[in-house]
Amino acid sequence: MPDVSSESLRSALKRVYGYTAFRPLQEEIIRDVLAGRDVFALLPTGGGKSLCFQLPALVRPGLTVVISPLIALMKDQVDSLRSNGVAATFLNSSLSEEDRRERWRGLNAREYRLLYLAPERLLAGTLLEDLNRWGVCAVAVDEAHCISEWGHDFRPEYRQLKTLRERLSDVPFMALTATATERVRKDIVAELQLRDPAVYVASFNRPNLTYRVEPKTRAYGQVLEFLRARPAESGIIYCASRAGADALAAKLVTDGLRAAAYHAGMEKEARSATQERFLRDEVRVVCATIAFGMGINKPNVRFVVHHDLPKNIEGYYQETGRAGRDGLPGECVLLYSPGDVMKQRRFIDEKPDPNEKRIATEQLQTMVHYAECGECRRVTLLDYFGEEFPADNCGACDNCLNPRATFDGTVSAQKLLSCVYRIRQKSGFTVGLNHVVAVLTGSDSEKVRQWGHQELTTFGIGTEHSRNEWAAFARELMRQGLLAQASGGFPTVDLTSAGLTALKDRRRITLTRPREAVRPTSSRPGTITCDELLFEKLRQLRKELADREGVPPYIVFGDTSLRFMARNYPVTEAEFSAITGVGATKLRNYGEPFLTEIRAHVQANPRQIFADDPALVAPVASRKSKGELLTETVLESVRLYRSGLDLDGVARARGLASSTVSGHLANALEAGESLDPGHAFSAAEAAEMTAAFEKSGWSTLSGAHEVLGGRVDYARLRLFRAFRQASRVG
Repeated sequence: MPDVSSESLRSALKRVYGYTAFRPLQEEIIRDVLAGRDVFALLPTGGGKSLCFQLPALVRPGLTVVISPLIALMKDQVDSLRSNGVAATFLNSSLSEEDRRERWRGLNAREYRLLYLAPERLLAGTLLEDLNRWGVCAVAVDEAHCISEWGHDFRPEYRQLKTLRERLSDVPFMALTATATERVRKDIVAELQLRDPAVYVASFNRPNLTYRVEPKTRAYGQVLEFLRARPAESGIIYCASRAGADALAAKLVTDGLRAAAYHAGMEKEARSATQERFLRDEVRVVCATIAFGMGINKPNVRFVVHHDLPKNIEGYYQETGRAGRDGLPGECVLLYSPGDVMKQRRFIDEKPDPNEKRIATEQLQTMVHYAECGECRRVTLLDYFGEEFPADNCGACDNCLNPRATFDGTVSAQKLLSCVYRIRQKSGFTVGLNHVVAVLTGSDSEKVRQWGHQELTTFGIGTEHSRNEWAAFARELMRQGLLAQASGGFPTVDLTSAGLTALKDRRRITLTRPREAVRPTSSRPGTITCDELLFEKLRQLRKELADREGVPPYIVFGDTSLRFMARNYPVTEAEFSAITGVGATKLRNYGEPFLTEIRAHVQANPRQIFADDPALVAPVASRKSKGELLTETVLESVRLYRSGLDLDGVARARGLASSTVSGHLANALEAGESLDPGHAFSAAEAAEMTAAFEKSGWSTLSGAHEVLGGRVDYARLRLFRAFRQASRVG
């Protein structure tokens, strides 16, 4: 088809969806799709995968077929498309015979632009022949990792897609997924027989999510406090077992919370009812097993709590990805207990297949490393997927916001390493970590006596630390490469060559103190500040309209749109149409009731003035005092800058890196100093960075860094944001 201009694509984006800018990679993917290329796209949850096949379906003739694994997900997407005025439908087993015939008639008449199908439906009846009659112009395979045996959610029925590819050999295919390792990506391309595909792999980073790991000391009390600090927000609590999900939900209901359980052991109708109530905001908290996953397209999930330790990083990443799909802040909290690790190990020991046991053990070790590490959670998470986070401090995880204290752990490390060494020296074999800790703490266990380890010089020399603390120290020494844990059914520990050297040389070793449990806070850095009273009124109106139409509230408008309405007070159609998420159809269908509500509120209440851009309050490690920010070296950079030198000029004059000078000036601005932005950024640079921040949000730097393709370093982005906060440049 002829080339479609960026202007016409953006026009369609605003007219149909109400957005003025694409998210990273969306426009490039859409252009390749329109050019007829096969495409593989890996975009994180909330990264806008659906738009990549929906928008092309609106600007070219023909029918786009979307393969989707879950009935609930199909209905949700079709409802959302229809609310935006798009002719879309689905065919699945939930339809009555009358509905099925009506949709078949519409497809034969070529009335639809998008058709959603389950993979099981492909080989049923005459569907493959019918697709040829319906003018299929593209096929999009959503949740494409389901086709790979190496994926975490393999579905054999996805292998039937080979038949569809053969029948529609001239039709371009696209595969979309949110989580896939390199091995799974290659498998998807091979299984779907993608021909020279354009491959897009976006950052796995979700800058609007914060990650926290807390010691599980009193699990139910911790969960209850967390939820009560967020009385108006909805979220998911993942539990390891069905019984655990049922018990937690029952307790929460007893304590007055709108909670419900969801797991594969429930009747299908009960599961569907829970999901529907959650989508409609009638249930606030779902206590679920991993069975509650892909079908959830609810954008305003504000938190995901893992009550128990996940089995692997991939599952954890996908489950936390349910939070903050609307781009507003989301919290991911993991309650961690060494006891959960032992439970998982027992389950793994019961596996009959040695290879399966080995893989599960390695995955668990990776998960434990994430939970116990003192480094940035985001860095650790992204590293698993082969991505390097370009900063040491993400400003949005517990280890960056509240770094754990380190101490000179040389003596403790020496005791632990020596104990491992003495056990092997005496017995001629290695033992598991629990046995090492038992010897250190002087346990009078049967195995200690059986092997004579009570006679070792290291027996009972570690009573100053608890068993859990010793286990945590041992795992930290593994991360430092001083201890190694064998894989397999019995993971024994042994000294590495580096550990032996450290032991002999008495090398200084730094250890990290275990984290204390913290009281929950309802603060939400990065959210859109607005008139909260009006926001609640608009939420209630949205719920009434949604109930009347039989759809979830977010189908009417998302929370982001409502917050901007409650911030900007639009009272005319022109002002209302400028709100993000307001397209032509939604303006026509919902403009009048929302404008009426806003006008009535403005007449009865004074408008609130929001001095700052809503998302300019970024999560930072700590709020420093003016004296701490304005050090002598910072003031010297400020003096030279005020003399008329630009950033590079100050850097040359002081013999410093430009990034260091940028940091000095940002400190000065944050301390309240007045500076001229003209020496730091040209008008073009300011416009480019403003556009990047507007597109990704002002709450973190990584989003803008990604939009700009890494062309602007973090120090300059921080400085620009500081100028924006101080003087509203750009």
